[in-house]
Amino acid sequence: MAEVQVPTTVEINDAVFCTHLKEVCKECDYDGREENDGFYGFDPTDRDPIEPPAVTTNKDGAYQCKKHGSTECSQCFGWKKQITRARTAAKKAGRK
Repeated sequence: MAEVQVPTTVEINDAVFCTHLKEVCKECDYDGREENDGFYGFDPTDRDPIEPPAVTTNKDGAYQCKKHGSTECSQCFGWKKQITRARTAAKKAGRK
């Protein structure tokens, strides 16, 4: 019998997080900032991680925001805007 592999990452509306729903997780030694930055057309930088809002899964197993019940909620899952803000803050703090 084949062993089933548990995914080490989850995708929430095009952004990637560890199974603990963190972009940077010390518990599982995961850092998804480079992958998320690249997806949105940014060069990797030392920025603070983005964090998903409270989420649940729908009947199909897709993550949706708890507040609006949407898998593509632009209010809750505005990753590009969050990454842009984090990059700006990192630049002001002198991180590269």
